[in-house]
Amino acid sequence: MGSSQSKPAEVLDVVDAPWSVATAPSTSTETADQRLSPQLSPSTGQDNSSRKRKLNMETEAESSDRVVRRRGPGDESLEDSSTDEGESEGALERKRLKKLYPPWKMNVFPTPQPPKLKSWIDTFKNWNSGERLMALDSLIDSCEPVQVRHMMEIIEPQFQRDFISLLPKELALHVLSFLEPADLLRAAQTCRYWRLLSEDNLLWREKCKASGIDSPWTVPVARRDFSSSQLISAIISSIGGSSTSALDNPRFSPSSASTSFSTISQPTPSPWKAAFLRQHSIEMNWRKKPIRPPKVLKGHDDHVITCLQFSDSRILSGSDDNTLRVWSATTGKCLRVLVGHIGGVWSSQMHGSTVISGSTDRTLKVWNAETGQCLHTLYGHTSTVRCMHLHGKKVVSGSRDATLRVWNIETGVCLHVLVGHLAAVRCVQYDGKLVVSGAYDYMVKVWNPEREECLHTLQGHTNRVYSLQFDGKHVVSGSLDTSIRVWDVRNGTLKHTLIGHQSLTSGMELRNRILVSGNADSTVKVWDIVSGRCLQTLSGPNKHQSAVTCLQFNSKFVITSSDDGTVKLWDVKTGETNFNCVAAFQFYSCLKTGHCLNVLKWIRSASNCCESSINE
Repeated sequence: MGSSQSKPAEVLDVVDAPWSVATAPSTSTETADQRLSPQLSPSTGQDNSSRKRKLNMETEAESSDRVVRRRGPGDESLEDSSTDEGESEGALERKRLKKLYPPWKMNVFPTPQPPKLKSWIDTFKNWNSGERLMALDSLIDSCEPVQVRHMMEIIEPQFQRDFISLLPKELALHVLSFLEPADLLRAAQTCRYWRLLSEDNLLWREKCKASGIDSPWTVPVARRDFSSSQLISAIISSIGGSSTSALDNPRFSPSSASTSFSTISQPTPSPWKAAFLRQHSIEMNWRKKPIRPPKVLKGHDDHVITCLQFSDSRILSGSDDNTLRVWSATTGKCLRVLVGHIGGVWSSQMHGSTVISGSTDRTLKVWNAETGQCLHTLYGHTSTVRCMHLHGKKVVSGSRDATLRVWNIETGVCLHVLVGHLAAVRCVQYDGKLVVSGAYDYMVKVWNPEREECLHTLQGHTNRVYSLQFDGKHVVSGSLDTSIRVWDVRNGTLKHTLIGHQSLTSGMELRNRILVSGNADSTVKVWDIVSGRCLQTLSGPNKHQSAVTCLQFNSKFVITSSDDGTVKLWDVKTGETNFNCVAAFQFYSCLKTGHCLNVLKWIRSASNCCESSINE
């Protein structure tokens, strides 16, 4: 006889019924005495010693059952539980379960498998979502506490799994791309692998594009040095929450996934992320820091300043006193006075140390801003040079003689003459391939400068064209007829007529599909040029009291100046004024004192800020 015959019946049942939990005493609320009470009633005549023997046998069964329940797949002792004559059916069943289920399920599975389990599961799969939920509700209601705990043990790990580390890198980055920048910075503090992904340069490039940053090098470096950790903390705290680092958080550690720490290198600093952090620092300056007292740049005396340009380090002003002045953007000191024109300066462009100016003396001059030397004088126009646009080594000038000329600023040679307008050319745009011009003949023209050919004449305005924007696909023109028109540059067709202003549109800026226009009616409007809708009108009780002469904007702010002597900062989304810069010269003085220096450079060149609204 096998050794199993010598075992007590209770112990034999427990050991030979592998993975059984049906009678597990550890999960029952009854005591051993209560379970044995029917057999140990006084009428049986059993004494206390007999009861103790029974209790000891039950305790031994409980101990054996616990050992069996704690064993998992791979335990060698389980393979030795077969009978002398060969493996038992229970051992074969255990082997089958080990192949089908992970270890964390094995310690609670009963055997044999219920005969109708597969049929029940197939029926469950055929139900719709609502029927499944109803079945689960009924199932949970019928479960005992131990079974509910078992379900929780199965479900909870599914919600604690680091799914990002389990995904291929490309998919993980795609998932992270849907996070807001502040949430992305939080994710970088979760664990080392998440930090590696969150530093991805292409990921931050898309965030910068969405915030209106076209290049990581267009955002200036702050004058004060801020560490990345300080900026990250500022961004996170600005929306609430903790910025405590959790790079070693074991709960989300990817060590259990396919990627190990040994294969994770230190993330390469992302220039796009740095640009985003700098922009946020600048935005906080706009929102929270006060405007410093102004400094007045004196030099043109009582003459009108007709045009203005600035770069990272210089401010260029042109005046009807026949001169241009180059100022330090940091100290406010006049660095150079450019003397040479014999008529008032009415247009200018600056790139680096190169300055180009146009005058009522019918000439253009090319200057070196560092030395103050006039490099070339460009002759050809027969009337005032009223507008110009610089692109690379070429500048296109428009004149009251109704012509446009293309010049090489390095040699001073006139390359092309564009003839076709019937009145003075008032505005021009040049992208290196096409020239777009607006004139007092009510027309807008698109030119191929290399062939000196007019590709399209855009007709529709009923008064003089004063302002233009061109992004390579769309031409936007503003006129004294109060309308703004959007044209398709490829075929010259009119796409939208934007109606809403009451007077001359004197200043516009176009970025992607968003156009911001400033008008002599003292209002500013935000448009979607694809749909033709007005998204926002910046007016209200704090609006300008006179004509808006120029503006600049990004994805969050619009800054405007007016003939009323004020500069205002607006919130694009709400249309409300954030604050006033009081006097117009304070806008530039803030630049000179350094407080708003970064903001102005961030918003890009504020050309023609001091131009008169008379618009001669």
